[in-house]
Amino acid sequence: MSLQHTVTQEFERRYGVPPALVVRAPGRVNLIGEHTDYNDGFVLPMAIDRAVWIALQPRDDRRVVCTSLDLRQVAEFSLAGLTRGTGWGEYLKGVAWALQEAGHPLQGWEGTLASDVPIGAGLSSSAALEMATARVFAAVSGLPWDATAMAKLGQRAENQWVGVNCGIMDQTISAAGVAGHALLIDCRSLQTQPVPLPPGTTVVVLDTATRRGLVDSAYNERRAQCEAAARTFGVPALRDVSVAQFEAQAGQLDEMTRRRARHVVTENARTLQAVEASEQGDAVALGQLMDASHASLRDDFEVSSRELDAMVACARQQESCYGARMTGAGFGGCAVALVRTDCHSEERSDEESHAAHPFATAVAGCYQATTGLTPNVYVCAASNGAQVI
Repeated sequence: MSLQHTVTQEFERRYGVPPALVVRAPGRVNLIGEHTDYNDGFVLPMAIDRAVWIALQPRDDRRVVCTSLDLRQVAEFSLAGLTRGTGWGEYLKGVAWALQEAGHPLQGWEGTLASDVPIGAGLSSSAALEMATARVFAAVSGLPWDATAMAKLGQRAENQWVGVNCGIMDQTISAAGVAGHALLIDCRSLQTQPVPLPPGTTVVVLDTATRRGLVDSAYNERRAQCEAAARTFGVPALRDVSVAQFEAQAGQLDEMTRRRARHVVTENARTLQAVEASEQGDAVALGQLMDASHASLRDDFEVSSRELDAMVACARQQESCYGARMTGAGFGGCAVALVRTDCHSEERSDEESHAAHPFATAVAGCYQATTGLTPNVYVCAASNGAQVI
């Protein structure tokens, strides 16, 4: 049974009428462009066919009542005088707060919610929840849907209401994804460009079944190192340093800062090269860039882990794998692989999913034998961003 059917059926059971609206917003996987976002650089994520779904109807007061079918919990609050609390409902409340702070008058609603975006796997379940909520508020309150503006408000909700210091990538791809495409995001201008995936390929997310530990200090340390490098180069951010300029002036940096900066500078270049490879349908070149990205994250930025390295190695052993890399902040979570499926239709099809299953099975077996851990493997299609169905 589809999640759309599940939330609709449960809404009808609870309220005795069909929902007025059904909204979905996807999770995401980043194909390439890691730790470039807070350096004003480029990222190439893809919205995946796993999403948060909400079936709902407007209320004639200013209350929000939303039932999570997964958690069997109800989030309920008034749009007048929002106060902080705890739990998953804070994401809904935070989006309402950000919208109202931006001057948007909001109407209340009630609904049922379900998601198949894994929580804690680095596939942006929180951004999917924020963008689904924003889409609902826009629909019931008569607000225009501006994907970039809504992404910014979702980020503000997560940063300032929930208290998680995320970048802008996750909300932008969940809001603005395009089916069958990745999305190049310029993290400085927030301009986006749909990028077609090479024909005959599919993307497979490989969850190591490990979760990031206490990495805030490591993240902050790397961010400070990147900012120090930018100051040495005399630019606002490492996005402004070319590979040639880096190589000419790298001797001015200490060894650690040099390696951190080298990752960001070369990763920005790889991301733009990945766009070119994808547009030319060159899966081999795209895979090689993904491989190089992993090596840079492992050796220069030092954010991989034993399990991520093992997963990437298992993926690359498969003949159908063009390339693989860790994805996300690192120290745990997921890797991503580009896999040959030999299906060349424009639409991502069930055939492609089935063609990737032998790869998924082989990698899972290899990883389990290597680490003793049981991974989760998700064969993904590129989906649209947040939408009213």
